[in-house]
Amino acid sequence: MKHEPVASVQPDVLRWARQTVGLDLGEVAHRLKRPLAEIEAWEDGTAAPTYPQLEKLAYQIYKRPLAVFFLPEPPEEISPQREFRTLPDADLRSLRRDTYLHIRRAHAYQLALGELFDDQNPASRQIWKAVSLSLSKDVAAQARTIREYLGITLETQVAWKTDEHALKEWRKSIEDCGVFIFKAAFKQKEISGFCLIDNVLPLVYLNNGTTKTRQTFSLLHELAHILFRINGLSKFDTAYIDLLPNRIGKIERFCNAIAAEVLIPEHDFADQIKQFPLNAEDATEAQFSALAIRYGVSREAVLRRLLDRERVGKVFYEKMAKFWTAQKKGATGGSWYSNQGAYISSRFAREVVSQHYRNQISLEHAADLLGIKPKNYIGFEERLLKGAEA
Repeated sequence: MKHEPVASVQPDVLRWARQTVGLDLGEVAHRLKRPLAEIEAWEDGTAAPTYPQLEKLAYQIYKRPLAVFFLPEPPEEISPQREFRTLPDADLRSLRRDTYLHIRRAHAYQLALGELFDDQNPASRQIWKAVSLSLSKDVAAQARTIREYLGITLETQVAWKTDEHALKEWRKSIEDCGVFIFKAAFKQKEISGFCLIDNVLPLVYLNNGTTKTRQTFSLLHELAHILFRINGLSKFDTAYIDLLPNRIGKIERFCNAIAAEVLIPEHDFADQIKQFPLNAEDATEAQFSALAIRYGVSREAVLRRLLDRERVGKVFYEKMAKFWTAQKKGATGGSWYSNQGAYISSRFAREVVSQHYRNQISLEHAADLLGIKPKNYIGFEERLLKGAEA
């Protein structure tokens, strides 16, 4: 009986589950170690998977509750292709399974936030209600408004001594203004992050596999999307922007410009580069590094500002950007609890811990919300209460 076909599974549901994680039939066949023709037969209705095969599809490949596969038709769910317009169609079609799952997890976080906070934002100040952005207005003035609302002065920023410290402070200031920030290491390395807008509980989701300076830039880029009231999904390499429809391309360039101006204010940058050679391509490595350290950004971001001012050429910019990218090293590990704390919005994590402490949610539910095993909860809680989150 166990190995007989499950006749009640609908082909349309199987097809929907596969497509919503970006897999083709061949990839499913490879993961199941079954012939391609067999998977095709399941989806055209001429055959059906056995119960063990269905369990593997549900839990290991499609990451869906088993009960979903017994629905009479696919449930309503917005696909990334409909939800995000800030990547070209070809790039959206090439999203990998891991990226689909991160997007799905972000939606789950948003639902959990509504549950934890009773569909009310806990922040007394909510930046998207106070600040809106426009393509027709001056970028520098709008960036200054964002800085002022976040309460971060240039003097405060340049006092941060490390990239990690800068990221932590930008993240905290934005979360204090009502935006929840989550992180995870993407297998699809070229994705830098995305955001999900919402009238009450907007969130940003960053690729923790990139450098701290890149995460900071992505955070400000996605914040600009939220203030522009549009979902965003962005890549590390900005060449994709040229392939977007005209208005969407303008929005992406605008969000990049806002992020750059918030992080590297033009008036201060103009003063700092007075010491550079007229042809900035002759500047030393130390000069580029000093400015990057001053603003807590990458050397590439500094060079991009020089390119925008026509102080360096595009060929030089691309050569150095490639060279510096090759120099970057991956994460160095560290405490598992600290790393997990860095992935999850600190306000979200504190509320989960608080509600469990007040016996409002069970240990199992708290662990599930935090994405950890129940046996690891106590250690996570201790680190959080000590303020160890990144």
